[in-house]
Amino acid sequence: MSPAEMDAHAITVHLDRLLAERGMTLTELADRVGVTVVNLSILKNGRAKAVRFTTLTKICEVLDCQPGDLLGYHPGETR
Repeated sequence: MSPAEMDAHAITVHLDRLLAERGMTLTELADRVGVTVVNLSILKNGRAKAVRFTTLTKICEVLDCQPGDLLGYHPGETR
């Protein structure tokens, strides 16, 4: 299996939409969650290989959302 195939997944991240709906910047979210903008950007762009539950919890607290609002699963489509 090639590295590209190993990184393929069917998960989408809706962070852009949630931030826009709340009038919040990625930098503001990063400050409030306690992670770097770079790490949130990697998540936002669908390039994250993993997300800590503590980070996911804090993102949901700050954005007042559920994990399902942030993440989507689209079988048959790879990212």
